[in-house]
Amino acid sequence: MENGMELGLYTFGDVGTDPVTGARVDPALRLRQLVEEIALADEVGLDVFGLGEHHRPDYAVSAPAVALAAAAGRTSRIRLSSAVTVLSSDDPIRVFQQFATLDALSDGRAEIIAGRGSFIESFPLFGHDLDDYEDLFEEKLQLLTALNEGEVIRWPGSTHTHEIPGRGVYPRPVQERLPIWRAVGGSPRSVARAGRLGLPMALAIIGGEPARFAPLFDLYRKSAAQAGHDAKALKTSLNVHGFVAETSQQAADIIYPAQAEVMNRIGRERGWGPTSRAQFDAARGPDGAQFVGSPAEMVDKILRMHEIFGFDRMLIQMAIGVYDHAQLMKAIELLGTRVAPELRRAVG
Repeated sequence: MENGMELGLYTFGDVGTDPVTGARVDPALRLRQLVEEIALADEVGLDVFGLGEHHRPDYAVSAPAVALAAAAGRTSRIRLSSAVTVLSSDDPIRVFQQFATLDALSDGRAEIIAGRGSFIESFPLFGHDLDDYEDLFEEKLQLLTALNEGEVIRWPGSTHTHEIPGRGVYPRPVQERLPIWRAVGGSPRSVARAGRLGLPMALAIIGGEPARFAPLFDLYRKSAAQAGHDAKALKTSLNVHGFVAETSQQAADIIYPAQAEVMNRIGRERGWGPTSRAQFDAARGPDGAQFVGSPAEMVDKILRMHEIFGFDRMLIQMAIGVYDHAQLMKAIELLGTRVAPELRRAVG
């Protein structure tokens, strides 16, 4: 949205068994479905589509740039982003080249959201030590932003990056620079660092009351200003879970079984208690973290959060778990044709 707020989607490409129908979705099917979803999101006027990187059997997307490149030729306007690139276990030069290539294929629509990721499987897979969790990300993020500044990179090297004695990195993006966002959870230290680096910030909220996170946006802008950046020019994004259907009841009934299956599976790994429909329904209320409801409810809740945070972008993870793809396509259509226009009118 040119006027004030962008609206988009992100997903990890869940694979597995539909808990309602028992239908199986394998990676090949899910990746083809993703291209259809991105094409529809573009057609109905959404602004951004992000794909997350995971290295687990329950997700199809381990190479976001490749999947986004498949969608580049089917779309004309929508911005194509990672959500997130797990930079700690990747090579910043290759990340830059992949997204510069995507930028060329999409005529300047590529973005990177760089983060630590929510899982740690990529560390042993690519030969990294979890003890270096913080340093790996910070050093590689600095290198990635340096690569974005110009064709020839001179880099002194660090503990986790090698020296680059003035070499060109190609191709260069179509955009003057690739937008590189920093993804954060609830860590004030990460938020302050994003501000100091002058990078746009994407805050993910998947539980609790979103309004409680508002002070992090203030900290981000204050940190940016103290580092000499124009805080008003820096973009912010709120990334949340949600789903939209014709009625509130429909939306909840469609998404709850799939989402609960995912949250309970991850919860068992992490020692969380099981989720319940009552908890889910409570979180759909005006102050909760679930953006699930009818188009009118979705508009009201997003506008309420926009008043509190003043964000520039909202990304919604609607494809959580495995459920009927036709229902997801209908939800994308509603988000683009019924929710986005109302937000444009209100915020513009």
